[in-house]
Amino acid sequence: MTVADCDRVALIRVRGWQTAYRGLVPQVYLDGMDAAGDAERRRVLFAGAPAGVVNLVAEDDRGEVVGWACHGPYRDGERQTGDAELYAIYVDPERLGAGIGQALIRESARRCAAAGHPRMLLWVLKDNARARRFYERAGFGADGAEEPFRVEGVDVPEVRYAADLAG
Repeated sequence: MTVADCDRVALIRVRGWQTAYRGLVPQVYLDGMDAAGDAERRRVLFAGAPAGVVNLVAEDDRGEVVGWACHGPYRDGERQTGDAELYAIYVDPERLGAGIGQALIRESARRCAAAGHPRMLLWVLKDNARARRFYERAGFGADGAEEPFRVEGVDVPEVRYAADLAG
């Protein structure tokens, strides 16, 4: 990913939220999402990314960004562990089911394994059945950890998934 990709990544991320999280997070939050503001946040985050944080994009044959993933060290509160974390993965909603997400998650896992991380962890909305199936097809499974995150005053439960990267 380059800083020039931030506008397209932000649009994919916002559309992804508005598509995937409809009915799972408050609609007022989804309606208020702004791709331009998100793009500015992406530029700031990209420029100040700590060591080990990797942003990947998938492009179509015309060079248009159609997906984005970000991974790095697992964050357990303020402490980093030896594990990796998939922080985000989004595909243009019009391109879902084309293998873009699987390619991104495989490349993220490959890079994390090459960096010596024994596992990759991620958080997914508990009620997001489509995303959970996607992660399960990629070799991830729920490890029993759950926690909510708060959106517009509503607790939205998440579950943690893990995949072994060794071997």
